[in-house]
Amino acid sequence: MGRQGYSAAERLERLPISGYHRVIFIIIALAFFFDSMDLAMMTFLLGSIKAEFGLSTAQAGLLASSSFFGMVVGASLSGMLADRFGRKPVFQWSIVLWGLASYLCSMAQTVETLTLFRILLGIGMGMEFPIAQSMLSELIPAKRRGRYIALMDGFWPLGFVAAGVLSYFLLPVIGWRDIFLVLAIPAVFVLAIRFFIPESPRWLEQAGRHEAADKVLLGIEQKVRDSLGRADLPEPIALPRIESAPGTFFSAFQQLWSAQYRQRTMMIWSVWFFALLGFYGLTSWLSALLQQSGFAVTQSVYYTVIISLGGIPGFLMAAWLVERWGRKPVCVVTLLGGGVMAFLYGQSAVFGGNVGLLITSGLLMQFFLFGMWAVLYTYTPELYPTSARATGSGFASAIGRVGSLLGPLVTGLVFPITGQGGVFALGALCFAVAALVVWLFGMETKGKTLEELTQA
Repeated sequence: MGRQGYSAAERLERLPISGYHRVIFIIIALAFFFDSMDLAMMTFLLGSIKAEFGLSTAQAGLLASSSFFGMVVGASLSGMLADRFGRKPVFQWSIVLWGLASYLCSMAQTVETLTLFRILLGIGMGMEFPIAQSMLSELIPAKRRGRYIALMDGFWPLGFVAAGVLSYFLLPVIGWRDIFLVLAIPAVFVLAIRFFIPESPRWLEQAGRHEAADKVLLGIEQKVRDSLGRADLPEPIALPRIESAPGTFFSAFQQLWSAQYRQRTMMIWSVWFFALLGFYGLTSWLSALLQQSGFAVTQSVYYTVIISLGGIPGFLMAAWLVERWGRKPVCVVTLLGGGVMAFLYGQSAVFGGNVGLLITSGLLMQFFLFGMWAVLYTYTPELYPTSARATGSGFASAIGRVGSLLGPLVTGLVFPITGQGGVFALGALCFAVAALVVWLFGMETKGKTLEELTQA
């Protein structure tokens, strides 16, 4: 316990949202943004890489999937590492790893070494995503937690659009190698994280490091006072006390399958798997469908970027609705909306590749699907206690990445049999299954502190 017997949660939850909270949010969100750029860039550079190395379609597909394989590994390991050794060091090293891997990608001389470096890049990105969720959820008070995490996820479509814009203007000028080199530069954000992002006081307290938690909390409280320009802060309000002790490396994973959390784990793993199976199975075909409809490669890249812009109002709307409607209904609506629009996007080929229907349904599809992303990143860390939060988020993300690996493979098998319409109908079915799972087995977390949810 800290000053006057108050817990870390009680001291954090009573803090008004301030400029200090927004600085933390911006730093974490920017790391998320640059990760997104690195992952999305392969969508736009694959054609040039394929031509330089003379790759077959199968080899190009393996290269494109390599980052997702790394993300499965990174997401699985990072959660357990962060629950055992702390959020901040794992977050820092994840950024160092993807920055270094991006630099190595620019130096790759063979497709084998490039694939290896993309796997390393995926490990770094897979490590960063669940830790970002956990850190932000533990530092932002419950009354604004959902909104801030949903807004953080919005930097994902922004990163995708930025990758498209960057490749559109720079690829003809500097080539794909130097683009990877440019993407390595943002790893310097690790310095900003070292100085501005604190370790989670909630984690320090549950790890038994009460003096360190109190020191971090005093620093946070002072920065909030300075930001607000006042000397006093609201009095803490009593919250449920969660007794926990430092565990082994695997104890957090075991906790996911305890009687209290088993249903939550099965629910959220199922949602991540089916949502990402559908999302990446369809996203991999966005540009291909446009090309098959008669557009040149440059036009298809342009229209793919335009369609992705639909994700920006999508995550903004989700960030507002998660605090108005709640996590569960917004998750169901975005999944079902994305499924309907995905089906219509696929059927556009049936109507002669109608450009208006392609663009409109594509925009609306991305509107709903990036709204879905925002809810998933908000919802997942809220389902678990501090002692297993990063592990829970990491393994949910890892199971989702398995879906993202299988998605392009499944669509490749289905496409020759059913055509584009069947591919997008299958994706719509995946989203419908995910929505049904949330509706039947999901719990509502809106407005509750993490400690209240732990005892729910």
